[in-house]
Amino acid sequence: MKRFFQNNGGLLLIAAGLLAAVLALGAQILGFDPLTSALEVLATPFRAASAAVSGWSQEQYDRAMRYDELAAENEALRQRVAQLERDAIAGQDAARENERMKDLLGLHEARPELQYRDAAVVRGASSNWSSDFTIDRGTAGGVENGDCVIDQYGHLMGVVTDTSPNSARVTTILDPTLEVGGRVARTDEDAILEGDFTLMQEGLLRLSFVPEQAKLGTGDRVTTSGLGGVYPPGLVVGSVRTLCVEEDGVSRYAQVEPAADITGTQYVYVIIDYGE
Repeated sequence: MKRFFQNNGGLLLIAAGLLAAVLALGAQILGFDPLTSALEVLATPFRAASAAVSGWSQEQYDRAMRYDELAAENEALRQRVAQLERDAIAGQDAARENERMKDLLGLHEARPELQYRDAAVVRGASSNWSSDFTIDRGTAGGVENGDCVIDQYGHLMGVVTDTSPNSARVTTILDPTLEVGGRVARTDEDAILEGDFTLMQEGLLRLSFVPEQAKLGTGDRVTTSGLGGVYPPGLVVGSVRTLCVEEDGVSRYAQVEPAADITGTQYVYVIIDYGE
């Protein structure tokens, strides 16, 4: 190879010169730049790669921006749904409050001499030995021990037996410790309404000391008598379910079914004054 260049070196230089002259003449005539073309050829792959990277970057940017927009829209929708839920709850509360006010108005119309405080049942605590519940009204709302508690229809549910400033415990008419003077509306005969351990399990109470001459019948309505001035008269307690004879074979008592839903009522009314 070395000998080849030594023997033909001159010819190669002449050929290279002629090629350079031809390229220069072609570039002059046709406006063609071989160096530029060579650089263009070399740069083409880099330009393609740069364009690909630029396109990918733009795509990722657009995707990130779209994700942020979707996230913002989703958050706005969640807030809107939460607001609608709050509005719905407020509407339900307003509807319930309106119903309570209508019930209270009805109670005032039926017994205008009585004064009431509405309350909600916040806890039930009935057991095999007792029957009571707690309301969200206490001494700060004018509630005192001995106040009668009724449902929206004026049916007696129990009596307040323990109070705090913002709550009170109500012993129900089913509780064995509670006694209330009772009266049979049809016959106008008086007796004693009291809880009973056995009957409490069945959701019933007793009407004890029924007069021998009393002619009670199933379904007879029983109310408070008001005797002694402790409780207001005329509050509906329930109705006679069964007339029974005591173990002595002489005395009689009646099983009474409460008119109120003792365990299922959520809103009650406390009689804070009955104009005695």
